[in-house]
Amino acid sequence: MVDRKGLADFLRRRREALQPEDVGLQRGPRRRASGLRREEVAALCHMSTDYYTRLEQQRGPRPSEQMAAALAQGLHLSLGERDHLFRLLGHRPPPRGASSEHVSPGLLRIFDRLADTPAEIVTELGDTLRQTPLSVALTGPTTHLTGPERSRGYRWFTDPAARDRHAPEEHAFLSRLYASGLRAVVGLRGPGSRAAALADLLLERSAEFRELWDAHEVGLEPHELKCYQHPTLGRIEVHCQTLLDPDQSHRLMVYTAEPGSESHEKLELLAVLGAAAAT
Repeated sequence: MVDRKGLADFLRRRREALQPEDVGLQRGPRRRASGLRREEVAALCHMSTDYYTRLEQQRGPRPSEQMAAALAQGLHLSLGERDHLFRLLGHRPPPRGASSEHVSPGLLRIFDRLADTPAEIVTELGDTLRQTPLSVALTGPTTHLTGPERSRGYRWFTDPAARDRHAPEEHAFLSRLYASGLRAVVGLRGPGSRAAALADLLLERSAEFRELWDAHEVGLEPHELKCYQHPTLGRIEVHCQTLLDPDQSHRLMVYTAEPGSESHEKLELLAVLGAAAAT
């Protein structure tokens, strides 16, 4: 059963505790509210303002588990707060650890400040959980994907289009890197894990992956310098810096180009064009 009173109070207090700066929003000069507005929270949670308002007013249908997860992420809840929200809604809290897709508030706060930089948050299997607009413009949109296609390593071996935005001279190394990385995760998570299921699928569907898997190569590290082949602007070289959340095995990957370089100018152009126009 839904604890509607407790849910409404919890949502309101968490909304009022968040400041625009906490979620990457600008504080206007005429803002009087101490926290976020309902419409701002609704946008962060990818739901209508009316739907969110009814929750704070103890009305409306019970949110699904997917909607609960969106509320938890939009309100930047900690894992403990997320679990509490699920229980208020009468749902079993999702598992924690590497299989969780709940991004920690600390990682989100950093990510929200990178709106003008290519950056993304990915899982240990390469599922993209968040992308900045400039990341979408540079590497293409990936947060909408479902099933095994969410994993960039899986796409690399099963979808030829996944290689289009990478410089041809990097393809061989990236194939080795993805196979090596997946074997390491399978060893860490064991049989029955999603990593093991992905490996089984790739062994069935990719001769290239089977050959690399049989080589049993592990421990490869990605290159700091990455070369992307943008469909409009051509070659763009960026340096990748990674911040790891060890509790969730999530990685915040930030891409920057050397100031004054041709790639830096192209990133600035992508920022002007916008993600939609550039892709």
